[in-house]
Amino acid sequence: MLVKKTSKNQITLPTAIVRQLPDVEYFEVSLRDGDVVLKPVVINALSERLKTVRTKIKALGLTEKDILEAIHWARRRRG
Repeated sequence: MLVKKTSKNQITLPTAIVRQLPDVEYFEVSLRDGDVVLKPVVINALSERLKTVRTKIKALGLTEKDILEAIHWARRRRG
């Protein structure tokens, strides 16, 4: 499908493509062998990201003390 870049460096995605990506608002853009590649990216709500992090922390068996010690260590290493 042919699209045109505007003077403000914008393009409009064809309706046929947009219909196949109904919930996508953001794209990761890269250049691969001279081709522009758009990869759909789903931005999770903050609460969902926190839930994921908490689940991983629990699965690793980390305690609040472990996390506080890691933060202290990381801040001390910066100088």
